Amino acid sequence: MKRCVVDTNVAIVANGSNTNASPSCQLAALEGLRALLQVGRIVVDAAGEMLAEYRRLLSPSGQPGAGDRFLYEVLVNYGRKVERVDLEKRPDGTFMDFPEDGRLVDFDYDDRKFAAAARKCSVPVMNATDTDWLNHRQALTENGIEIEFVCGLMRETWFAR
Repeated sequence: MKRCVVDTNVAIVANGSNTNASPSCQLAALEGLRALLQVGRIVVDAAGEMLAEYRRLLSPSGQPGAGDRFLYEVLVNYGRKVERVDLEKRPDGTFMDFPEDGRLVDFDYDDRKFAAAARKCSVPVMNATDTDWLNHRQALTENGIEIEFVCGLMRETWFAR
């Protein structure tokens, strides 16, 4: 069974609105989420920071887009489709499982919860069009964080022209 952390950008791209993702990237995001929901489990933090971000940027009614449907499925089938992981924090609020690597000081603070969960559980992070994952790919990989680029590794194919 596939297990994966899903960065919110994947669901936003799958929704197809408020994004400049190419149609092929939108389809890849939709297919990635569909496959994960059919036969996999979504890893989220037990404190609820990931779900809070999903709720802030997606519609829990499951409408009108495929990314919204992803959130709906996560909420409705929480026990069957979701795996919760405890992420400890340091006194300064940073995640213990996020690498202390100088090459990652500029890595998006909001994405660190996804990286920390992926590292702790040894599962990939699914990404669509967030360039931070691509820009920091080497350092993340060398620190045990695998990234699944559903839209591929060529940034120029991610966006509509």
